[in-house]
Amino acid sequence: MRRATMLFLAAARALCPRIAPQPTRRSIIRAAKSKVTKPRYATGKAKAVYRGEGLGAPSYDSAPIASSGLPDTSKPYAVLGIETSCDDTAAAIVRSDGTILGEAVASQHEVHAKYGGIVPGLAKEAHEKAIDAVVDEALQQAHLTMEDIGAVAATVGPGLEICLRVGARKAAHLAAKYEKPFLHCHHLEAHCLVARLEEQLEFPYLALLVSGGHCQLLWVQGVGDCSVLGGTLDDALGEAYDKAARMLHLSSETGGGPALEQAALRGNTTAIDLPVPMKKRKDCDFSYAGLKNALRGRVAERRDERGLSDEEQLPDQDVYDLAASFQSVAIEHVEDRLKVAFKRVINEAGSAPTLALVGGVAANAELRRRVSAVASQAGWRLVVPPPRLCTDNGVMVAWSAIEKASLGFSDEIDEEVEVIPRWPFREHAAPEPVKIAVKLASKAERATAAAA
Repeated sequence: MRRATMLFLAAARALCPRIAPQPTRRSIIRAAKSKVTKPRYATGKAKAVYRGEGLGAPSYDSAPIASSGLPDTSKPYAVLGIETSCDDTAAAIVRSDGTILGEAVASQHEVHAKYGGIVPGLAKEAHEKAIDAVVDEALQQAHLTMEDIGAVAATVGPGLEICLRVGARKAAHLAAKYEKPFLHCHHLEAHCLVARLEEQLEFPYLALLVSGGHCQLLWVQGVGDCSVLGGTLDDALGEAYDKAARMLHLSSETGGGPALEQAALRGNTTAIDLPVPMKKRKDCDFSYAGLKNALRGRVAERRDERGLSDEEQLPDQDVYDLAASFQSVAIEHVEDRLKVAFKRVINEAGSAPTLALVGGVAANAELRRRVSAVASQAGWRLVVPPPRLCTDNGVMVAWSAIEKASLGFSDEIDEEVEVIPRWPFREHAAPEPVKIAVKLASKAERATAAAA
């Protein structure tokens, strides 16, 4: 049949030359495959590392450039920081001496709870509705007006693009209207720097950043000088907590992660056998996809044992044991990565090595307890910001801007400010080992020494 069709087409083309030859099925498939976009991230490598694509994270090694001016540093000045990178609308007023004058946050948990995750379009709409009131509340708490503000700052990346725009453009508009210096802030760097707000924390230090979207080990050598020791290959720790909570039908007013943490308090950490991720890999990268899938399997097994359908809830004690076992193994994975990281940077850490535990999941009490124990055992000091400064907030943005302004930098004011959804740090490179030349004794010299 196919041969007859081909002969018919050949005859038709001979009679009507304008009929173009039809591509074979194989060539169509080849053309379709050639249009497939290559994976964004290298297989088996952390997503957090800058590998030459897009923009790398900020660096302030050059001569200071104050594109929109600087606040009056002859006296303490106040900075308004605005944060809308994901699902919390936040603003804060922080004085340059580190005093928090006012802060406000509008949570979107109720907006997204029924969807089991963040819906970017709904998050953007919620930011737009809340942003003016949140900024006004922060100013009222500080008993200040915009005329009293010394500079305005906003998170411009990384994060959800349409959400970042809401806060960045609000901040740029205020900076333009009131003729204030404007500063862009890197969301992850701000998490790392806020650890310096209430603690005496000198550079360099190691930062373990754990949140709903990020899981990284960072070497922080200064403002604008962060490098990645390791990051997640798939799910972040907070994301894994949220997905585990959904599997167990857990929820709370503050999200799945806190609900799982509370359930784990009543469970047996060894009741359910779960694999520790990447146990044989001796690097600083994380992976939680396998653990998440293993938990899904254990939940299904328990349902079968109890004769329950997917819609029916497991007995409370089963839920508590599953939550406790999951949390224990998830944190053991963190402990393993930390031990590798301590060894990686010990020669750069100085006489008083310090670890900062930052990001939203740092509010988890069990994580703080176990990270503290690992750090203490290795001889490292641990610094953890207060829980309210671990989650996304305006304070960290304002403080990051103060650190940046102290180096003499500010950014151009453009009310259509471009945001940077993906803004990775460079990969950490250990310093070259010192080479020591050793002269070996000759055979004759060894013989003489032995005779003596």
